Amino acid sequence: MLQVAALYLAGREWLWPAVSIGAVVLCGVAWSYLRTPGSHLLRIVCATLKLVGAAILLVCLLDPMWSSERAKPGANVIAVVADNSLSMTLHDRNAAESRGDALRRVLTGDRNLWLTRLGEDFEVRDYLADTRLLPSPNFRELSFDGRGTALGHTLEQLLEHHHGQPLAGVILLTDGIAADPANMEKLRQLPPLYPVIFSRSTPSRDLAITNSTVTQTSFEDAPVTIQADIAAIGFSGEEIVGRLIPIEAGKKEADEKPIATETAIIPANSEKIALHFQIRPAKPGVLFYRLRVAPKRPAAPEITLANNESVITVDRGSGPYRVLYVSGRPNWEYKFLHRAVESDDQTQLVGLIRIANREPKFTFRGREGESSNPLFRGFGNQSKEDIERYDQPVFTRLNTTDEFELRGGFPKTPEELFKYRAIILDDLEAEFFTQDQTSLLQRFVSERGGGLLMLGGMEGFREGKYSRTAIGDMLPVYLDTKPEAIPEGRVHLSLTREGWLQPWARLRSNEADERQRLAELPEFAVLNRVGAAKPAATVVATVSDGHHDYPALVTQRFGRGRTAAMLIGDFWVSGLGDEKRQTDLLKGWRQIVRWLVADIPDPVEVRAEPQPDGASVQLQVRARDAKFQPLDNAAVTLKVSRPEAPAGEAPLVLHAEPSASEPGLYEASFIPRESGGYRVDATVANETGEAAGQSATGWTSDLAAAEFRDLKPNRPLMERLAKQTGGRVLSPEDLASFVRELPSQHAPVTETWTRPIWHTPLVFLLALACLVGEWGLRRWKGLA
Repeated sequence: MLQVAALYLAGREWLWPAVSIGAVVLCGVAWSYLRTPGSHLLRIVCATLKLVGAAILLVCLLDPMWSSERAKPGANVIAVVADNSLSMTLHDRNAAESRGDALRRVLTGDRNLWLTRLGEDFEVRDYLADTRLLPSPNFRELSFDGRGTALGHTLEQLLEHHHGQPLAGVILLTDGIAADPANMEKLRQLPPLYPVIFSRSTPSRDLAITNSTVTQTSFEDAPVTIQADIAAIGFSGEEIVGRLIPIEAGKKEADEKPIATETAIIPANSEKIALHFQIRPAKPGVLFYRLRVAPKRPAAPEITLANNESVITVDRGSGPYRVLYVSGRPNWEYKFLHRAVESDDQTQLVGLIRIANREPKFTFRGREGESSNPLFRGFGNQSKEDIERYDQPVFTRLNTTDEFELRGGFPKTPEELFKYRAIILDDLEAEFFTQDQTSLLQRFVSERGGGLLMLGGMEGFREGKYSRTAIGDMLPVYLDTKPEAIPEGRVHLSLTREGWLQPWARLRSNEADERQRLAELPEFAVLNRVGAAKPAATVVATVSDGHHDYPALVTQRFGRGRTAAMLIGDFWVSGLGDEKRQTDLLKGWRQIVRWLVADIPDPVEVRAEPQPDGASVQLQVRARDAKFQPLDNAAVTLKVSRPEAPAGEAPLVLHAEPSASEPGLYEASFIPRESGGYRVDATVANETGEAAGQSATGWTSDLAAAEFRDLKPNRPLMERLAKQTGGRVLSPEDLASFVRELPSQHAPVTETWTRPIWHTPLVFLLALACLVGEWGLRRWKGLA
């Protein structure tokens, strides 16, 4: 606010003459009324009136002036921004006209005199706002067909457009709905913002999907959980139905059938409810589902149906994800683990099993320079790569992609090891690995972000001498401390409190069935002896001998990856007894392996990030080489397609450009033209043109649904924006009075104005009133 007024005396040279005259007048009035008969009170009132009147006239001799500042006419800019989004077409409860019709009448109809008055003191610039800010000559283009109200983005655009200009204020005519979050820190730089809200009430009846979240787990029966938050206004006590429908390319919407249906009754004291869907997608990859909500029984119509439907994206990953199983000897655990993973299309188990250990105590002396067994002299290939050596272990390789994979045993380079997503170690002593291999395995977990699982056995954990090794440091249990107790006899398995919260650790969908399953498990005889779990570790399962509990399955994060310790050495026993137990064992192994490979980064990853403008999407591709280092100078091609596109519609091809902020990051911008689901396939080639990898992801674009997500005016947001910029929230009826007082508000360019008080009729009327009042009282009381 400006200073309202300042008072100063222009004729200060008359100060002492005025004081002298005033003293004479005071003495004369006092002497006159002391000699005048009458009541004491009457004489005081009459004397006061005469002195006040004389004082006003004497002050006029000093030429008192009012001085103040105001916005200089025509030198400052006022931006008038009108909301042109779809939500302005809505009718509020008991409203004769829509929000947009009321706004149009204020701007272009019989109520726009305030706009003319505003133009007398300011340079007025008109804008339309929906997903972007557009200049408008006279608001005749108002059509209220914008797909969203990107309020924060449009205000930021306005700030950029008027950078360095004398912008005195922003009058925002809106219904109070913002489909994008506002950057409060950046908007603090705005001049005073004056939101004029054209919505006063909530709709009488409306169902809206306000939010949806997708949660994926390794639980085999229902690995995907979808929660939809529903706002229901005017549906108290009614039953609503939510249907989840898969979207398939080339399939007509009329032929789509729901795969899950949920019903709920809206509580009488609440307008919000959540629907939960648990599904098991039939195939991996990027999948799209259409969610629809509607009342079970038709009743009064809703204010809009645009927010009753939403498209949901589920990314199940491409797979199959390769897991390297390394064992020191053939055992029963591998049999069941292999059988479990073999039936899973998302994972693939590659085996490296030692069937004969090295025999360093045998030495065969042959000819000079000969390193092979002399007994094989003259037979077959005697090259260094193929000779039979007794000082090397003998492996069998299972499920490899070609004859070269794992030919030299456990990988020795990042290129060999980092192509797997997880490593399982079983019955393998620490001496099996070289120093370089243990460091490489630690890098695999901490830098590449892979998973590591060590199984219990004769050569694992403490018995395998992993204490004070790089591998032992990664494990979630201490190996250099002795266990506090040793199990007495066989032990029984149970889940911990944290284990019950892990879907991958359970095999039944409810707690009662899971407890019964655990109670029926046979007891185990082999348990590796270790110290306590590390502070950051999570004990998922324990075993008990009736006296003490011992950790059985422990996990923890390590760097970018994760590690786990299965301390039971004969876990395969849980599958013996009947076919149901064996089925449970296979299912349990599949869930453990899926957890182990979940959320592991790929060499090529693509993400779709909706931008604050509410319209565009930034596509980001992170590319890494075989060593999982950022891949520069790559050629990145993006193909964007829609599952709901007409048959024959070709994907849009984009080329991503390297980012200046991060090595190995490539970016491209895309603006969806249609609502619905979008899929992007990224292909990366290195600088020599060889394929470096590919990835896919998906997202949904439904600006209308975002616009109608909440039909209530967000008045708290408007008040917060107005308060932090020095403005205030207005109603349409306030515009006329507000425009009259606006020139006295703060402005970048101001001017000073002055006005003599003695020219003001009120001053002379006040002096005359005092003198006439004094004379009238004297005549009335007979003193004149």
